Amino acid sequence: MKSAVENLEPTRVKLTVEVSLDELAPSIEHAYSHIAKDVSIPGFRKGKVPPRIIDQRIGFGAVIEHAVNDALPGFYRDAVTETGVSPLGQPDVEVTAIPTSAKDGELAFTAEVDVRPEITLPELSGISLTVDALEVSDDEVDERIEVMRQRFGTLAGVERAAKDGDYVVLDLTATIGDEEVDTVSGVSYQIGSGNMLEGLDEAVTGLSAGESTTFTAPLAGGERAGEESEVVVSISAVKEQELPELDDDFAQLASEFDTLAELTDDVRTQAAAGKVDGQAVQARDKLLDALLEAVDFPVPAGVVEAEVHRHLEGENRLEDDAHREEVREEAADSLRRQLLLDVLAEQLKVRVSQEELIDFLVRTAQQYRVDPNEFVQNADKTGQIPVFVGELARNKSLALALRQVSVTDGDGNAVDLTPFIGSDDLDAANSGESTEGATETVEVDVETEAPAEEAAAEEKPKRARKAPAKKAADEADGDEASADEAAAEEKPKRTRKASAKKAAADEAPADEAAAEEKPKRTRKAPAKKDATED
Repeated sequence: MKSAVENLEPTRVKLTVEVSLDELAPSIEHAYSHIAKDVSIPGFRKGKVPPRIIDQRIGFGAVIEHAVNDALPGFYRDAVTETGVSPLGQPDVEVTAIPTSAKDGELAFTAEVDVRPEITLPELSGISLTVDALEVSDDEVDERIEVMRQRFGTLAGVERAAKDGDYVVLDLTATIGDEEVDTVSGVSYQIGSGNMLEGLDEAVTGLSAGESTTFTAPLAGGERAGEESEVVVSISAVKEQELPELDDDFAQLASEFDTLAELTDDVRTQAAAGKVDGQAVQARDKLLDALLEAVDFPVPAGVVEAEVHRHLEGENRLEDDAHREEVREEAADSLRRQLLLDVLAEQLKVRVSQEELIDFLVRTAQQYRVDPNEFVQNADKTGQIPVFVGELARNKSLALALRQVSVTDGDGNAVDLTPFIGSDDLDAANSGESTEGATETVEVDVETEAPAEEAAAEEKPKRARKAPAKKAADEADGDEASADEAAAEEKPKRTRKASAKKAAADEAPADEAAAEEKPKRTRKAPAKKDATED
């Protein structure tokens, strides 16, 4: 097989592939065998029809059509591997030549496909990041303790008009015209929370128990959400919250501590610990932003448009041009991050261990309240496992990259993120232990799938354009039989592996995952009949 690659655009290439008759011969033999089982010819049992008779009665065109559709996906994969391109999405295949008989000719086709652009990352050691300092202010401590006080507060009825912060027991009736569209009764609502209807806070402020008022507001939910309605609200009770005094008794009520001072110190410690976690997340996000700002590269327009269409089709909003632009921008940004992280994972030789993958699958199953075994089986059937592995590798690549950058807080102090991102020394130690236990790893395919808000199912291959088949000879009598269509899955092209410790900063994949792409099937032209008459 001969293959060549031509760069059409920075993100699109054209593969030209030539396949000899000898290489195609197994597929031709399989086509004869398959067609022999499907056709009924007098004097021959099914499955026992000789190739010569199939050529006479059915035509070699049907045979070569079946053989090409059967073999083309594999030849496409071989060409991708041979040329070293990194495909994104499905190829647009056009067959330009086919054998004229089982003994003459060759298969030739072209495949245009979007590819990952060239991305050169900056030296990680030259990147400096600044994150928030760990200092916890007195106001932050007071705010946390105030939340605890409210948790242990009690409500007491009052004989006065309601004010901000009070709790009221209310009845609501919403109407549009003469139609009553919603009603609630006996609901407890805190004035100022803003978690019910727009304008409700203003309407009930100043009302006393037994009073009512009317206001207009857009409905917050239901089939008529957003429509203006007339709302009648009645107050049956006004209550104010009584908070416990800040003393040792409160500390004993709200915690395991005996004194308020001990509780305050513990709250400060917890706040500081939360900021440590925040530093790791902040450093990770800032590193990604720094890399995106340092590298300018185009994104494949075809991949973006395919994701936009998928998204809008799922929302049944294909005609919404304004929303289309919003989705297009989001899809382009998501793909840009994904492409960059794939290159980073390659550069750092990231691989995901079986343990990390299983841990992620179990956690995700628990998140969706699904049996882990059932979740894994469904993910495997729908081809989502490689998507999950790729996303884990991207998240892990950021954690590993953070080991090489300089991270300081707002006061100029160096920040130690080792508890979250590990270290090369720890990896070396763990590597020695895992060698004894023969820990398995999952090879990471760093090629990019189209961004997705949800894990997408595998896409079926599209047909490709096919050039008119050359005539084997003059036309002959006999019906043509169309060959079965087949297209194999596109397999991972290249694998890069290296030892790496699982980073605690890993995130679950966004809703965003797409499935492995399959090459498109060839678009079949009418098969030419063989000229040999029966």
